[in-house]
Amino acid sequence: MLGALYALISAASFGLNSASIRRGVIASTTFQALAVTVPLGVPLFFIVAVVAGELDAIFTFDGMAYVWLSLAGVFHFVWGRYCGYRAVKAIGANLAGPVQQVNLIMSVTLAIIWLDEQLTPLRVLGLILIAIGPAVMVMGRRKKAQKAKKESEAKGSEENPDAPKKFEPKYMEGYIFAALTATGYGLSPIFVRLGLEHSDKSMAAGLVSYFAASIFFCLFLIPKGRISEIRATDRKSLPWFLFSGVAVCVAQMFRYAALTIAPVSVVSPIQRTSIVFRTLFSTLVNREHEIFDAKMVVGMVISLLGALALAVSIDMIAPYLDLPQELMEWRWP
Repeated sequence: MLGALYALISAASFGLNSASIRRGVIASTTFQALAVTVPLGVPLFFIVAVVAGELDAIFTFDGMAYVWLSLAGVFHFVWGRYCGYRAVKAIGANLAGPVQQVNLIMSVTLAIIWLDEQLTPLRVLGLILIAIGPAVMVMGRRKKAQKAKKESEAKGSEENPDAPKKFEPKYMEGYIFAALTATGYGLSPIFVRLGLEHSDKSMAAGLVSYFAASIFFCLFLIPKGRISEIRATDRKSLPWFLFSGVAVCVAQMFRYAALTIAPVSVVSPIQRTSIVFRTLFSTLVNREHEIFDAKMVVGMVISLLGALALAVSIDMIAPYLDLPQELMEWRWP
């Protein structure tokens, strides 16, 4: 139960992060967002590790634990976050979120293969709903956008030149990068779980992951001479990036804590409820820079139902359903 609570708090923080990073990348680049949010995690996790009395635990992990935790940091905080930020910049957090649900399928699949976790009928249903949700949101959207764009161009001079421009999503770019986040966000929970196989020091583990991600990021930053791009970060975007960096660190702290005491196949689905928090926070701060329509809501609800189905134990609902005993007891593999 505690693991589920940690996962839910993490989901809320991830939702807040998505809304704030969306506001920041309106006037700045994805790379500039990474340059702020990735290194910021090191001092924040360091402070929390000290407060939690886990700083010494950094030196107690075995060799493979360092490898798994470092891979988790690079795949999630650098690659996954880069793809996620690109998707949010292109199509907004609300449209990117349900497509990013695909990473849950990867996480659950790898948890079965590598961590010996099992599927139940409810979890199968959840995976199916997770796949359907994004499809509903994507369906017909590009054709509708092209039609709206033509109508807008036809009006031409009738439009007020001083009026704020309506957000026009870049669907192809957004959906591609939203799907690519699965390779980062989908693999990282498995790596974290493997890294914490012989330890419960989640804050120390998070610090190792963030440190590895920061080193990796800087090694690729300096040779390409992109310091000038970082210095050119829009001043209006910087507060949003800093706020996002804090929010995502809090999310990661609770995520690592949840993965220490609960299975990946429970933590990852609950974290997908971040789509609800994301929509809530986006409504508050990004109303003019997001897409809100019926298909978005339907897709969000379907995806959320899938996440809940994956999180609920079949034993919890068995007394309330008149289903064949064979179905209730089915497990795979």
